[in-house]
Amino acid sequence: MSSRKELNRSDKLRLTTLRHSLLAWYEAEGRALPWRLSDTSVFERICVEVLLQRTRAETVAAIYAGFFVRFPSWKSLKESSIAELEEAFKPIGLWRRRARSMKSLAEYAAVRAGCFPDDPAELAKVPGVGQYVSNAILLFQHDQPRPLLDVNMARVIERFVRPRVLADIRYDPWLQAASHWLVKNRPIETNWATLDFAAKVCTARTPRCHFCPVSSRCDWLRRRALTKA
Repeated sequence: MSSRKELNRSDKLRLTTLRHSLLAWYEAEGRALPWRLSDTSVFERICVEVLLQRTRAETVAAIYAGFFVRFPSWKSLKESSIAELEEAFKPIGLWRRRARSMKSLAEYAAVRAGCFPDDPAELAKVPGVGQYVSNAILLFQHDQPRPLLDVNMARVIERFVRPRVLADIRYDPWLQAASHWLVKNRPIETNWATLDFAAKVCTARTPRCHFCPVSSRCDWLRRRALTKA
């Protein structure tokens, strides 16, 4: 019998089904966000992921154009003061934390032509790069199938398949393996589809299960029905 910390065959089949369903849903229902346009630079996509942490996509979209007019490159971010960056981030909150993270990234990237390491172990040594930003860099700059795993993606995976064991999503081995399996094909689109689905259908408090294309196979919905029986 496999451990609950291991990704078993049934998990993989369910995650593959979930991926196919989410991609089909995304084609019709995905959000039109400015950083998803085909001509968006890697620089912009990495910066946006710093801004998106613990912030709604619509909030970031509202400052997107103005932010990149003001800071069009890693060099411009590097040469800006922390105070300038904090002021730019105030409309979306967590401005002190974001300013420090962005400044650290910019100081590293500006002298390396915007290139980051393609190895997770090396990326972990870069100031301002945690697991989420590391995955974003590997995904958008190095074309590696990496999950943009946050509480929203975790919620979709855990509801459809099964709950994780550890509280911290960064260290739960099953959830990490599950999220990587989910995005192994068409990784950028699958990441966006999952995050959009979490925002529009599989919400934290009042999920819209009647709009869910996989509700008939959702483990969370099945367990909830059993508790009510």
